[in-house]
Amino acid sequence: MNTRFSDEHVKQWHADGGVLIESFFTPEEVASVASDFEKVFPDRAGRTEAVVHKGEGSIGGFHSSQFATFLPIPLDCSPALNLIGVHPELMRFARAALGASDVHLYQCQVWAKFTGDADYDQPFHCDFVNHTLTVPSERDARNSITIICYFTDVSEAHGPMHYITRPDADRVVSPIDTLNGNRDEQHAIQKLLKPYERTSAAPAGSIFPYGIDVYHRGTNMTAPGGKRFAVMACYKIAGDDAIGYHAWPATHTAPWQNVFNHATPDQLSCFGVKRPGDPFWTQATITAAQQRYPDWDMSPWRNALAVPGR
Repeated sequence: MNTRFSDEHVKQWHADGGVLIESFFTPEEVASVASDFEKVFPDRAGRTEAVVHKGEGSIGGFHSSQFATFLPIPLDCSPALNLIGVHPELMRFARAALGASDVHLYQCQVWAKFTGDADYDQPFHCDFVNHTLTVPSERDARNSITIICYFTDVSEAHGPMHYITRPDADRVVSPIDTLNGNRDEQHAIQKLLKPYERTSAAPAGSIFPYGIDVYHRGTNMTAPGGKRFAVMACYKIAGDDAIGYHAWPATHTAPWQNVFNHATPDQLSCFGVKRPGDPFWTQATITAAQQRYPDWDMSPWRNALAVPGR
């Protein structure tokens, strides 16, 4: 029996554009991932005072300092953090939401925030601008799904993402308005959206899946000594070239053995690795792949190759 999410969660994602699911990950999974965060960001603790850039009555902004600790996987740590973005239940939710059996993970990053490192307060915006070169589809399942996963308790003082449900945003603006570069008009848009703002604050282990056409924003870290550990995992239907972010092979110098040596064939398929039995796999390609990743257990691929008729 499924206990991680329900059909109602999937329906709410379709209806509202986002849904908060508390305690999605087990305490043991949270502890393992949080431990890896500590390895990746050692000896870090938030400062006593928050950084604030904006003046009275102004809206938040984007600053490079907000993304100084926004890193793509794989990282030099255990499989817990490197594979959490392809957790089987996370993959299952993405497949259910997108209505597809074959999905790809096209973005996965860790995001550690610490009080005093930056002013994390952002304006409301939609993510489609850097996930596609066109615009969101009218069918949300033909877009993609972004899932923010929290691995520390997130209160209002720990920089939770705030969002506007799709029906509420539709009352005042459309997703395309996020492209409006006029400062005065953008300020007016922010004021229109503000009354509909909701929070994703939740206990460690919770997730918030949302669409690329959903208005949302980062909020500031104000808790003294505060830290927030999160993972962003983005899924699309396999083969949908209209959606993109990472080109995984471009990060070939990263420690990919931390993924290949521990992932299942199903998890690797989310990175675009062909499944066992695919015509790509021949004796030659299996031998070459084994040379690239000597500790990768390729027995499922070898066994599929040995099946008569393949």
